[in-house]
Amino acid sequence: MSALILTPGSVTLADLERIYREQLPVRVDRSAEAAINLAAERVARAAQGDDAVYGVNTGFGKLASVKIAAEDTETLQRNLILSHCCGVGEALDQTTTRLMMVLKLLSLGRGASGVRFEVLKLIEDCLEKGVTPVIPAQGSVGASGDLAPLAHMTAVLIGEGEAEFAGERMPGGEALSRAGLTPVVLGPKEGLGLINGTQFSTACALVGLMEAWRLAEATLVSASLSTDAIMGSTAPLLPEIHELRGHRGQIEVARSMREVMAGSEIRESHREGDQRVQDPYCIRCQPQVAGACVDLLRMAATTLEIEANAATDNPLVLIDTDRIVSGGNFHAEPVAFAADQIALAVAELGAIAQRRIALMVDPTLSFDLPPFLAKDPGLNSGMMIAEVTTAALMSENKHLANPCSTDSTPTSANQEDHVSMAAHGARRLGRMNANLSHILGVELLCAIEGIEHRAPLKTSPALQAVIDELRSHVPALTQDRYLAPDLEKAADLVRSRALVSVLSEDHMIKLGDAYAAG
Repeated sequence: MSALILTPGSVTLADLERIYREQLPVRVDRSAEAAINLAAERVARAAQGDDAVYGVNTGFGKLASVKIAAEDTETLQRNLILSHCCGVGEALDQTTTRLMMVLKLLSLGRGASGVRFEVLKLIEDCLEKGVTPVIPAQGSVGASGDLAPLAHMTAVLIGEGEAEFAGERMPGGEALSRAGLTPVVLGPKEGLGLINGTQFSTACALVGLMEAWRLAEATLVSASLSTDAIMGSTAPLLPEIHELRGHRGQIEVARSMREVMAGSEIRESHREGDQRVQDPYCIRCQPQVAGACVDLLRMAATTLEIEANAATDNPLVLIDTDRIVSGGNFHAEPVAFAADQIALAVAELGAIAQRRIALMVDPTLSFDLPPFLAKDPGLNSGMMIAEVTTAALMSENKHLANPCSTDSTPTSANQEDHVSMAAHGARRLGRMNANLSHILGVELLCAIEGIEHRAPLKTSPALQAVIDELRSHVPALTQDRYLAPDLEKAADLVRSRALVSVLSEDHMIKLGDAYAAG
């Protein structure tokens, strides 16, 4: 597999999604090498000088006033890494860890970190040969960088820590040796440059965004199916309504739903003589709610694309002015805000979907669908408890959506006295997306049962293609059966985009001009 060439500062979300989903090896464009090494040479000179330069010839954090002798530089950087390997909890999954490593390459590749190109080359080689550091997922507060997670990554580069290689977990030095790689000896500031940064938080947030976007796409399909199942009106999808408000996401969600529902016999059957005046909000306001969620995801995407290309360690080397300056680019507040935005969108997509499920299983609201969509209700309970499960997942996501960015606690003897909490703000998105995928899976199962109850009337050709795809994996519920595998399969189909992919891409909406979800 050939490596994807990345130009630091201009990598797109589409590039990052390819890397994440296809597990591509990458290479930093060699045009960046000269600037990278020039910054490293500037740091090497500072390490030999008399002036105190933070992290180059001083201690760290509250110990920054302690001057370090030039001959102790290598020991200083090695000790920094080993002492900061304090992560706890389950290991981060390998695909997200690899994305984190790519983001670190992009940050170092800006040529402002003072880290030699040979260090970047070792990260590239680890990605190519499948040496993946084991990263305990807990321990970062998202300021002064994701110190503990990135220290565990860096430990493997110096032959310490743990790594996965060839399907086995082993000491980091052994993994490098078996891959034919040699540990690096860190030079001045290199340990600090590797662990000062937002790459753990950003990688987790990017994965949360990518998965949330797939689920947002799936809601366009599930909501359309639910609307047909309860014989809902499509009048609220008229373009004039949404153009009068003007929000891009709302306009696009309504357009997508109009297109996938076009040609539905079910819809045409009740245009005249329907005694209902208005549908409940969960049907009528889907464009307004899902559209707002789409817009939130786009805002988060903009932030995360910028952050993925950013130099976020400290101090930074300003080659043009020959200065090494301390700043605060390691503070992950933008990432924390983006993660909170994604969480809000995921929670709301689930909340409105769950109300549609509740609508379909309630015979007083579903317009003549059988109670709980059961065949022979009473003897069979149908989707009764599947709906309860979605209520539990919806409520869990509401709790998880509470903001993390508004929390802070002082650390490191009050030197680092305001932090972002971006790391666990981003990590929770995995759990929230998993919950939402199950909610949408149940909605699809319920909606398709409801549509099949409307026979001989048919739904639209586009939606029928979705039904056919799901039915090739999950048969109709003709009587009660062990449902857990059906729910898991439906959620898998949602997460994999298998159902959305049977539709024309023209029906779907895109996250941004530079990004095509897929």
